[in-house]
Amino acid sequence: MNRLKAFVALSLVASAGVAANAYAWSHVGVWVGGPVYYPYPVAPAPAPYYYYPPPPVVVQPAAPTQYVEQGQPAADPGAPAQEPGMWYYCDSARAYYPYVKQCANAWRPVPATPPPSN
Repeated sequence: MNRLKAFVALSLVASAGVAANAYAWSHVGVWVGGPVYYPYPVAPAPAPYYYYPPPPVVVQPAAPTQYVEQGQPAADPGAPAQEPGMWYYCDSARAYYPYVKQCANAWRPVPATPPPSN
């Protein structure tokens, strides 16, 4: 019984010494007998993991800004000269501009009058 108490006390002292050392990375224990053969090799520490560098940032110059003026249509060669408050009628096509783009005869200016309201 004394041997058992001594073994338990010795085991507690050894485990307290291991628990007290937080940086103990080596194997600590009580060895009885000769060296023990492991059937498998002890794996080395893994290689450190490195992150790939981020891809380079490519900044391309922006395309030049184009401004479009609103309210001024492009010049049409067959279109009549625009005057405010006037519509242009083509007698040969029997239609108004811009529904007809070119007129065989001359464009006839017609005053733009809104339809009568009821």
